[in-house]
Amino acid sequence: VGCARPTGGPVGETVEPNESKEPTPIKEVAPMIKVGKKAPDFVAPAYHQGKFVSVKLSEYLGKWVVLCFYPGVFTFVSATEISAVAEKYAEFQKLGVEILSMSIDSIFVHKMWNDMELAKMVNGGVPFPMLSDAGGRVGKVFGIFDEDAGVETRGRFIIDPEGVVQGYEVLTPPVGRNVYESIRQIQAFQLVRDSKGKEATPSGWRPGKPTLKPGPNLVGKVWEVWKTEMAFD
Repeated sequence: VGCARPTGGPVGETVEPNESKEPTPIKEVAPMIKVGKKAPDFVAPAYHQGKFVSVKLSEYLGKWVVLCFYPGVFTFVSATEISAVAEKYAEFQKLGVEILSMSIDSIFVHKMWNDMELAKMVNGGVPFPMLSDAGGRVGKVFGIFDEDAGVETRGRFIIDPEGVVQGYEVLTPPVGRNVYESIRQIQAFQLVRDSKGKEATPSGWRPGKPTLKPGPNLVGKVWEVWKTEMAFD
């Protein structure tokens, strides 16, 4: 009897016989974008190389697009990210990739940020459109707008020439993204696309390293063609 567990709840918790607990209300959230599905189209004003323009996502069909959201202009980590992407913009262009960056800030503030800070961090300033998402309208659709903070989180979406989302990454504001990893993933998606699905890229893959050839003969035999250390060399 001394080892018997009291009934009515976990050990150490007292439960009143007639106590009723109201269910915790679930906060409604916007649906997240799904990989393998079309990216929702949008139109947004932008600052681009000295001009105020209008950008429509569907006008980029036929090209790869990297859509980058960030919390705001003149924020510390965002300055390092946008300048890093701008520095490697030519490499993205060689891969047929267009960059679209977006935050809740106005096109006028984007111009100020480019002229006063980013142009001092990368030669010539930012070469790609810097979009304004007032009120987080687009960010809400993509599921990365933080309603409590009133800003977009660090969302990055890789969209293929058909307008299909191939991958995305979302980080909290204090942590910056890796430009080389974005390039590596694009190269991997392009290889898979060019092979029409006959090749897949294993962990740690980069151009020049072996790929996998999915099929019945590979089942249970990955160890014969790929070694774990290959993910790190």
